Amino acid sequence: MYKRILVPIDGSLTSLHALDEAIEIAGANAAQIQPLFVVDMQPVSYDATSAFYPGLRDALLEEGRRLATVAAERMTQAGIEGTPRVCEVDYLGDDIPQRIRHCADDFGADLVVMGTHGRRGWRRLVLGSVAEGFVRLSRCPVLLVPGRDAKEPNV
Repeated sequence: MYKRILVPIDGSLTSLHALDEAIEIAGANAAQIQPLFVVDMQPVSYDATSAFYPGLRDALLEEGRRLATVAAERMTQAGIEGTPRVCEVDYLGDDIPQRIRHCADDFGADLVVMGTHGRRGWRRLVLGSVAEGFVRLSRCPVLLVPGRDAKEPNV
């Protein structure tokens, strides 16, 4: 039924639970997965905060690469094919839900599996309601997964 599944990840237990669900679906459908980490610097690009964190973009890209490695390991253990992706929000008006939609379109996703809530603290403020925003934009089915019973990665 599904052959190409996109899974936005942010390191939260909820997003890891969504990845686990996507792996189960992929296994049952011989599908491939593309875990996706989106770097968004817009909120800090335009205020004084960016002056205090000159390496913030690099740190977020490194976090994305680390999470991509975690996702790839989980997929390999389950025998699921796919390649994680790290991308950045386009600074000319894109936001995270729009970037996810562009990536889903690029990947040819026929399903997007995502957590209902992302990270807490400042990341939650930055992310807002990404799931809600994406559902409004999506061109394919979306499975929203609540955050429970996810296993933390051993990283």
